[in-house]
Amino acid sequence: MKNKWIAAVAVLTLTASIAVAAPHGDGRGRRGHGEFGAKFAEKLNLTDAQKEQVKAIRQESRQQNQAFFQSFRQSMQDLREAKKANDTAKADALKAAMQPQREQMKQIRDAEKQRILSVLTAEQRTQWEQLKAQRGERRHQH
Repeated sequence: MKNKWIAAVAVLTLTASIAVAAPHGDGRGRRGHGEFGAKFAEKLNLTDAQKEQVKAIRQESRQQNQAFFQSFRQSMQDLREAKKANDTAKADALKAAMQPQREQMKQIRDAEKQRILSVLTAEQRTQWEQLKAQRGERRHQH
């Protein structure tokens, strides 16, 4: 169950990373996502203006949802601690309480993705979908 939970959070995080075609600040980003974003931007042949628009969308989204993300991280930490302490009652209660948070996280990421997709041309959107499908195939092979 823990692996499914981690996988769900990872999928949400990676979905946002894939949608992002520009690096964070210094180009490194967290866990290398900025570098991946730069490669992705190159594959989609984004203009400098598009890169800046995507960067602005991501920054705005992070700022608007900062309190929510902190709350979600705390909930995840509480869940990990409850599992580590073998407190199944607390873990089950936290899982139930986190369901609305997971739904809100998905809504936030989907909204960010839609805003980013609106910056792309039709051809770039098609390329993005192809790259996303290829990445999904590679993930399932592993």
